[in-house]
Amino acid sequence: MPVVTMPKLSDTMLEGTLVKWRKKKGDKVDVGDILAEVETDKATMEMEAFDDGTITEIYVDEGAIIKVGDRIALILGAGETAESAQKKLEAAPAEKAKADANAHKPVDHPVKAPAPRLHGPLGSAAKSASAKTSGRVKASPLARKIAAARGVDLTVISGTGPAGRIVKRDVENAPAGGTRGVAACSAAPTIRAARGIAGEEKTIALTGMRKTIAERLLASKTQIPHFYLSVAMDGGPLMALRAELNVMAEKEGGQKLTVNDFILLAAARAAAAVPKINAAYDGDVIIEYADVNLAVAVAVDDGLITPVIRKANTLSLREISAAMKELAAKARGKKLKPEEYQGGTITLSSLGGFGIDDFMPIINPPQAFILGVGAITKQPVIDEHEQVVAGHRLVISASGDHRVIDGAVAADYMNTLRRLVEKPALLLL
Repeated sequence: MPVVTMPKLSDTMLEGTLVKWRKKKGDKVDVGDILAEVETDKATMEMEAFDDGTITEIYVDEGAIIKVGDRIALILGAGETAESAQKKLEAAPAEKAKADANAHKPVDHPVKAPAPRLHGPLGSAAKSASAKTSGRVKASPLARKIAAARGVDLTVISGTGPAGRIVKRDVENAPAGGTRGVAACSAAPTIRAARGIAGEEKTIALTGMRKTIAERLLASKTQIPHFYLSVAMDGGPLMALRAELNVMAEKEGGQKLTVNDFILLAAARAAAAVPKINAAYDGDVIIEYADVNLAVAVAVDDGLITPVIRKANTLSLREISAAMKELAAKARGKKLKPEEYQGGTITLSSLGGFGIDDFMPIINPPQAFILGVGAITKQPVIDEHEQVVAGHRLVISASGDHRVIDGAVAADYMNTLRRLVEKPALLLL
């Protein structure tokens, strides 16, 4: 099929920005050639040609924002015309329906044009998204039935069945209500900013990432019953151990450890020790995860993204440090693959490097717990001899989903985390 349409490249993607054309009108292309770069709400990805032919039409300019399923280009094969291609497109639904009927299988909605195949940062997500790029949804009858009963929006989840079909497990694993609640929030009346009251002003178009941040965090703050708690910790032992290890690392030519490296590992180990914290609310059940997939907020030019350190509780200090450095570099270069920023079970956000002492983060749905890490500051403290001495203080705050986590569980987790931070040698065991 010659029509190139904007594919749905992530669960939350409703539109994409065509950042750059790699081909121009009149260029011949082969299957696998890179046609364009597309920015989604998560990353910038390369789009491959799905057919051989010549680009005869380009419908959108660079920088244009295009809704998922809208056409962006036309590729015609040898001897093919726009009219013949159109007839082929119109004939496709009837042929497919006939084939489905002959096979005595449930008939899916016809797909007018296949999505272009993608590679690079997209990976397998493109395959699962391809079934929905025409604006239709491929789902099994059982999945549709369960989705209707639970209020899950099928258009915003990816299928893991054959050819990207949404199956029972996809619906069951979707957040309660799907992301319909997000859409509802985004459709709510918006309080508009005042214009022309403070001199000259400039307007900045929302990127896909900024829109997603706005919608998801609005949904989180309005739909999840947050509760908050903070703990002030002695950061002195961590600073001392870090300095000692970094001297050794320098001699051996290794990478230096950051304060965050210690806290990341402590957060993951504490979550493994208090598994009720590593959970999520899912309608009529609470999911308690076996692995601690630690999502870490990373600031990028357009906003922030949360790459995930898989099975963080099983890693060593060196391993978690290396993993974080690699993921942060990919995030800032917009090179994360979907599997590298999806599937987090608990999130850590740190503003200590920005000089912030403490703050309360907003839960990253569908997770139920998030940590906010402030800076380690030098302060007067009372030592074990009741003397005022100079010491280091670190405040770590947390926001919890009270549907999943009670205050006592959160307190247990925070005390475990404090013990690991104040006795960081335990992290080396």
